[in-house]
Amino acid sequence: MPIKQALELAAEADLDLIEISPQATPPVCKILDYGKYKYEVQKRKNEAKKNQKIVETKELKLRPMIDTHDYEVKIKQAKKFLSQGNKVKFTMRFKGREAASDMGAKVLQNILDDLESLIKVDSEPKMEGRQMVMIVSPN
Repeated sequence: MPIKQALELAAEADLDLIEISPQATPPVCKILDYGKYKYEVQKRKNEAKKNQKIVETKELKLRPMIDTHDYEVKIKQAKKFLSQGNKVKFTMRFKGREAASDMGAKVLQNILDDLESLIKVDSEPKMEGRQMVMIVSPN
């Protein structure tokens, strides 16, 4: 219907003429209370925001010469982060000639073996400068 006629209908009903989809041919409009419409849109937006889960990436820093107890503590922390639904980034830091040996890769492989039922690997262990990085997420 013509715009003038639609505006007259909206004025008679004490409501507003709201353009719902301007890209359509012809544009789609509705006659309704604008304040109530904005309130409902905001309420739907807040509801969607409440239901979404924000996935964080937690970082655990390790060294290639890690002791068994320290290793177990890091595994325990990783399990806690994974159970909360977060990703875990393992960072193996090297000093001096440690990067030349494969001890860091062995530690990261042990982590993969210990957590294999709980995780899927997002990025395999790879060297980035003087550190080796691996990212895992919960199954």
